[in-house]
Amino acid sequence: MTRAESTAAGGVAAGSVSLRRPRPRYGEAVIRGALFAAALLSVATTVGIVVALIVPTVEFFAEVSVLDFLTGTEWAPLFARPKFGVLPLLVGTLVVTVVALIVAIPLGLGAATFLSEYATDRVRRVLKPVLEVLAGIPTVVYGFFALTFVTPLLQDIWLFGDPPEGFNALSAGIVMGIMIVPTVASLSEDAMSAVPADLKAGGYALGSSKRQVATRVTFPAALSGIVAAIVLAISRAVGETMIVLVAAGGTPNLSADPREAMQTMTAFIGAAGIGDQPVGSIGYKTIFAVGSLLFVITLVMNAVSIRLVRKFREVYE
Repeated sequence: MTRAESTAAGGVAAGSVSLRRPRPRYGEAVIRGALFAAALLSVATTVGIVVALIVPTVEFFAEVSVLDFLTGTEWAPLFARPKFGVLPLLVGTLVVTVVALIVAIPLGLGAATFLSEYATDRVRRVLKPVLEVLAGIPTVVYGFFALTFVTPLLQDIWLFGDPPEGFNALSAGIVMGIMIVPTVASLSEDAMSAVPADLKAGGYALGSSKRQVATRVTFPAALSGIVAAIVLAISRAVGETMIVLVAAGGTPNLSADPREAMQTMTAFIGAAGIGDQPVGSIGYKTIFAVGSLLFVITLVMNAVSIRLVRKFREVYE
């Protein structure tokens, strides 16, 4: 065989496709199975929560009208003549959440803008972990901080009208806002840092200042991530228990004045779920009814969040 023939034969051999069955990759199969199990566990947990809530909730609404529950203005499920109007708990939850967002959104977005646009790499490496430490403090510590420090401080410096009561929604909301600042700041900073540098460079090339680039380029481009961070912060504020249980009081109060004591839905669940209610009683079932309402509210907020994120999402190539 000549050299040319051997070269041609070698080329054909090199370019031929092997018909052998590839060796099975057991490691990839194990990883795929583990990831599927993790996803399945999350779904199963959600389904388990729904099943655990739905049965006592249906039994509760077999005895109490849904309309009375959602529109009633008095909440006294454990009295001799019980009242099951959940509006006081809804209003208390709303007031505390609004106060928390008034504190958390400006501070969180301000911190995110500073870390993303103004801080040097060295400053960012120091400040961001320190900021995120706030998220690791136990919430019961925040609650006692609100009760023993923030409330007396507000009472001392209050200048208009009556000072806040010993238990009040204002101090609970302020401290809850401080607690969720890391959520807003960290996620918003990640979204701002993900904005392509070319967009910012284009703004600077046109003579824009850092403030103009931050507000007119970075912020709009990162809006979907910022919206997701805010909605996540709202969900955490709505679901917080220990701060409101310790600092906001345990009085269902249909009032929009944050200086007064209030009870939120989570605070009621925490107070009523300590084991004093006989299993199967109407007082016991109220825990699940309020929990189901809280679950629905959180589900709706997450659905709205997904729509907003999709609406404001920017895709870069």
